[in-house]
Amino acid sequence: MIHLPDGPWWDWDVVSWNAGRLRLGAGHDLSYHHGLELVFSDPVFIICPASFHDPTFREPTPAEARIVSRQVGETPEVLVAFEADAGGPEPASGLIAAGQLDIVHGTVFRYWRENLEAGDALPLG
Repeated sequence: MIHLPDGPWWDWDVVSWNAGRLRLGAGHDLSYHHGLELVFSDPVFIICPASFHDPTFREPTPAEARIVSRQVGETPEVLVAFEADAGGPEPASGLIAAGQLDIVHGTVFRYWRENLEAGDALPLG
């Protein structure tokens, strides 16, 4: 189960995604910055809306775990499930399997900016 630091983590989106890493950003308004990232290293299975709101993270069901293990041939180190508002009439489900999960707390600006303060960052992409 994911334990997030306290904060206004209402808005979420996919900051970057490539073969080695899925990075989700969260904050109270993603227009200029976000304050939390979930960084999934070595992702092997991903069902995730591009942007979503107010997710409820939970343990995956046995059926979800079976789907992932059938697809990738094993049970991954990290398996995260959630429901969230993605703008549709019903909540969207998310399911992410990866080798590792890092929770990074700190301001990440979404625009170029010089003179960053300690703890601030620009998106890595």
